Parts: sequence; structure tokens; C-alpha cells
Amino acid sequence: MQEQDMGKRAMVSAWVSLISNILLTGIKIIAGLMFNSKVLVADGVHNAGDVIASATALGAMRISSQPPDEDHPYGHGKAEVIGASVVAVILFGAGIFIGYHSIAALFKPMPQEHILALVAAIISLLWKQWLYIYTIRIGRAANSQGLIATAKDHLADVYASGAAVLGIGLGLIGEHWDISILSYGDPIAGFVVALLVLKLAWEMGRESIDVLMEKAIATEEIESYAAAALSVAEVQRIDRIRAREHGHYIIVDIRASVDASLTIQQGHDIIRLIKRAVMKQEPRVYEVLVHLNPWYPDDLQAVKSTPNNPEDKV
Repeated sequence: MQEQDMGKRAMVSAWVSLISNILLTGIKIIAGLMFNSKVLVADGVHNAGDVIASATALGAMRISSQPPDEDHPYGHGKAEVIGASVVAVILFGAGIFIGYHSIAALFKPMPQEHILALVAAIISLLWKQWLYIYTIRIGRAANSQGLIATAKDHLADVYASGAAVLGIGLGLIGEHWDISILSYGDPIAGFVVALLVLKLAWEMGRESIDVLMEKAIATEEIESYAAAALSVAEVQRIDRIRAREHGHYIIVDIRASVDASLTIQQGHDIIRLIKRAVMKQEPRVYEVLVHLNPWYPDDLQAVKSTPNNPEDKV
């Protein structure tokens, strides 16, 4: 019930992000065109890409929430990871876009800034900062890769909006005090933001590829799953254990040794106990696949343990 409630909260957050991006895109582009603010227009165009990113994340979250079916027996969790990859690509393009226009602006006459353009940029900055805090909290609580990607997209917008505020603010100060060099604060700040956005896109893309390539879970987590399985009295040894992320949940594979004299029914009951123990240890675990190996009393590894080399066990 709690998981369903968290899923609903995640979907609401995704919708809030999408609607907010649509509104902010309109505000920035209209204000930029009205007051001849190139940085605000560029930020608005960048925000238009965020609309696509938010819609992609929302669609991926809807797909990932679907139950397993005949074609996808392990569920649809990786849809969120694919959505996060798309967001990373969009962010990369946004970084290139901002960087290119920032460099190009250095070789053009600087336009006059308007105080209302600064107000629009400040509103965007505060709005995006709130959206980032809101979505990252829910995304981490729900372990939603799509929502976390959306939150990081909001963070990139915080950088971009901050650059717009700084650039427009410096331009206004330069006009008031007749300091022409301050008008170049806008493109310089924009270039720095471009580098930050590219760094964020690289990190998001790398994390998504790691999940798609089924990179192993951290050793500490694997050890905690093994300890949970060994807490079942009948388990003599963990022969092999692996785990991988599958979007917002985790799948664990365990090979364990139990007394060879046990019946099939007893083995079946032990498997259920192992599954419950591991899933109780980590709520994000969605599936535990257990294979039992026979163990004999004269086994040299009679003491409960995990193998030094998992590949040595069948």
C-alpha cells in the first residue's frame, strides 16, 4: 500500500514538472522577445527541451509501473532507465546549445537589458529550485530513475536560470554605471553553465548505461543480502549471489547449499524463507531467484559461509 502511494506521488511530481516546464517555457520566450533579452530567449528554448525531457520521463514512469507480462516477465522497470538516457541526451544537446550561443554572443553587440526580464529570470530560478528539491526527494524515496533524471534536469535549469539572472543583472549594472565590460557577464556565465550542464549529462548517461548493462550492485549491499539468506536456519552456505538494478527495483540471484536429505517440499519452503528474508532486508528487492545445491555433512565447508570465489560453485 505504501509502495502504491509512493508511486502515485511520483506520478504527480512528474506531472507537476511537465506542466511547470510548459509554463516556464512560455514565460521565458515571451519575456525575452518583449524585452530583447537574448539570454532569456535562449533559456526559454532550452526549457522547451525540458518539456520533451519531462514528457519522456513521465511516459517511461507510466510504462515501468506496469506489471510483468508474457513478453516482459521481469517487469518494465528499465523503461525509466531508458527515459533517463533520453533526458541525458537532451541535456547534452542543451549544454552544446548554451555553450555555442554564449561564445557567439561574445562577438556581437550586447543588447540593452530590461528590469522585467530580470524579474522573469528570478521567478524561473526560484521556481526551478523548488521543483528540484520537490522532485529529488520523491524520486529518491520512490527510487524512480525517471523522476531523479527529471530532478537533475531541473538542477541544470537552476544553473541556466542563475546564469540568466547574473547576466541580465550585470548588464543592468553596467548600463546604469556605464561599465561596458559588465555586459559580457551574460555570455561568460552562460559558457560556465554549459560546462556544468554537460558534466551533469555525462554523469546521468553513465549511470543509465551502468543499469542497462546490468552493473553489479555495491559489494556492501550484496553482503547484506547474503547475510539475510544465511539467517535461514537450513541454509548451510551461500555458493553464489548476484544482484542487479532493474529500474526502480532490484533482482537478486542466489545459489545456496542445504542438507541433501531434505525433501522437495522442504526445499520449496526454504526457498520461500530465503526470499522473504532478503526482501525484508531490502524493500527495493522485487524478485529473488533461488537455486538450491545439495550439502553433505562431511563437506569441507561445513560452517556457514559465503564462497571466496562465486564462480567455483555450480
